[in-house]
Amino acid sequence: NKSNLDELLAPLGEKIQDFEKKVEQTNKESLERSTALREQIIGLRDLNTRMTKETENLTKALKGDAKMQGNWGEVILERILEKSGLVKDREYTVQETLHSEAGRRLRPDVIIKLPENNNLVIDAKASLVAYERFMNTDDEVEKSKHLKDHILSVKAHVKGLAEKSYHQLFDGGSLDYVLMFVPIESAFSLIVEHGGELYNEAHEKSIIIVSPATLIATLRTVSSIWKHEYQNKNALEIARQGGALYDKFKAFVDDLIEVGKSLDKSKEQYGEAMKKLVDGKDNLIRKTERLKELGSKTSKS
Repeated sequence: NKSNLDELLAPLGEKIQDFEKKVEQTNKESLERSTALREQIIGLRDLNTRMTKETENLTKALKGDAKMQGNWGEVILERILEKSGLVKDREYTVQETLHSEAGRRLRPDVIIKLPENNNLVIDAKASLVAYERFMNTDDEVEKSKHLKDHILSVKAHVKGLAEKSYHQLFDGGSLDYVLMFVPIESAFSLIVEHGGELYNEAHEKSIIIVSPATLIATLRTVSSIWKHEYQNKNALEIARQGGALYDKFKAFVDDLIEVGKSLDKSKEQYGEAMKKLVDGKDNLIRKTERLKELGSKTSKS
């Protein structure tokens, strides 16, 4: 009976153990999934908090918070610079403090360096308050007024940039243009479409109004110019070092030839000395051997 019971119960015991292991594994996997889900929910919550904060910041920027608006424009500008191919503190500097001849202290948002000591200044402080009002009203009369205010705001900013006289800041260098950065494409389009001669008037003052798209194109062009400049400098340096290597190699060959001549001369002098020593009837060895023949006491031959 015991034997029969063992045969019946042993497989059942194994099945129960397997079942217990599966239950433990399922509980473990369920706990891991719960933990991962909790982490994802926390991550989503944090992301949502950040997005809400960024939205609030953007709303403040477009609602007239001048400082926040400037900071937001600078963030967009920084992201464009990161994708431009230019290297910070090599091809461009940020918030560098400079002083004009009149002693005025200025801090351009960005200075783009060009070959031959030329420069571009980027300003990211254009006001978008009137633009925001233009975009958020359906009243045609108010829309027209806010559009006019937007254009006037840009004109005032262009005038302010011209009065800063950035070209006086660069000792031994020159300023090609000031790029007035408008961080929203549609705000830039309104300036082009409804600004009349504003764009051309700004250009005459060496100020170019740019949007994110046009600024990226400009900076990529500058990056390409620098690449060609570095290639040209490298080519010139290779040519210079190649010439120096050629001259050094020529001097080395000349020295080897002189060493060879010296060796030949030494060999010739060695031959003459050996002749005096061993050749001829009256050589030195023969004379010395005569001393031995005459009775000099010697221990070696």
